[in-house]
Amino acid sequence: MALNLSVVRSQFPSLNRPAIFFDNPGGTQIARQSLDRINKYLLECNANHEGAFVTSKASDVVLHEAHQAMADFYNAPSADEIVFGANMTTLTLHISRSISRTWSEGDEIVVTRLDHDANVTPWVLAAQDRGCKVNWVDFDVEDGTLKLDSLQQALARKPKFLAVGYASNALGTINPVQEIVKMAHDAGALVYVDAVQYAAHGPIDVQQLDCDFLVSSAYKFFGTHSGILYGKRELLESLVAYKVRPATNLLPGKFETGTQNHEGIAGVLGSVEYFEWLGKEFGGEFADGLLKAGYTGRRLELKKAMAALRSYEMDQNQVMLSALQAIPGLEIYGITDNGKLDQRVATFSFRMKDLSPRRVAEKLNEHGIYVWDGNYYAINVTERLGIEDKGGMVRVGAVHYNTLEEIEKLKEALLEIAGQ
Repeated sequence: MALNLSVVRSQFPSLNRPAIFFDNPGGTQIARQSLDRINKYLLECNANHEGAFVTSKASDVVLHEAHQAMADFYNAPSADEIVFGANMTTLTLHISRSISRTWSEGDEIVVTRLDHDANVTPWVLAAQDRGCKVNWVDFDVEDGTLKLDSLQQALARKPKFLAVGYASNALGTINPVQEIVKMAHDAGALVYVDAVQYAAHGPIDVQQLDCDFLVSSAYKFFGTHSGILYGKRELLESLVAYKVRPATNLLPGKFETGTQNHEGIAGVLGSVEYFEWLGKEFGGEFADGLLKAGYTGRRLELKKAMAALRSYEMDQNQVMLSALQAIPGLEIYGITDNGKLDQRVATFSFRMKDLSPRRVAEKLNEHGIYVWDGNYYAINVTERLGIEDKGGMVRVGAVHYNTLEEIEKLKEALLEIAGQ
């Protein structure tokens, strides 16, 4: 069954206003299920961890359920392999100290110019602290795809570590992560995957990927401002956690320093429950293949949801690309080949002749269309493209609650702006 956009949009209370949200790569609107979980937590079990009293015990149950929900979302073997934190950046900066303790002076690591800076600078700083060499992997400026030959050359140097993105938050490119992980493992490197941009757009299976670490942020997939890290159990158990002395040394709490944002974690549980609902409502046609792949229970429903929304987003990709290509003087960055749209999410960045990205964003705001401009913390991308000192790019990003009619309105607004 195709997505019923009216029913889908009814799950997002903030969409009930005269605005078009194409700012989704910077943060999506929150699902009703996530809001309900936040309210329920704060009203019924707002307490700190491991108390002897009723609300604390109820709080611990919710937190355990959230860990299990994200294990299901990632298809992780165990809820103990899920670590919650403030956001992807904070989690990465935190665990980079632990991972880099295993590096020695003269070791090498690999980062890419296609990544968000949160999956670059934490590792560069850690390498500087440990006396390690940083090798950079470039991307093709013509289509925004990672240069796998350059990656292979970097891996031939037998680095200890590779940081790579699942999808570019600037150009929308989906990297062939499973292939990249195998390449890295064959070279003896651990792999840390930034899935923040991808998580709202497609299925994640850390067991199939065989990645060592993977991280995302729930506010990019219809939840709260919370980061969620997966790490292989043996790695999380072996790493030294930077934490205060009374804190547990057991998983999953080992790396969850201080008092967590419990209501935010409850909201993450709600966002997973939204996907579960979506799979049950609209993912039926994908069930047989996913059952054969071994998914059951909530994990099956989550994968059905992702298959359904990914199918719809392929239509969005086609319509968005066509709309932007119809605008005089507009230059799109990233994949524009209709035959390769399955290699990108519906995040498009562009510049318009003689207009700064900020001015375009301001003019679109006058039409009630919300978009981002600048570098979106993917500063290596804008520097590599030679546009960092020119204001970066305009970024429009659709998710499955956006309609094709909204894309048409974007086109009309851009045509008007281009004609001014």
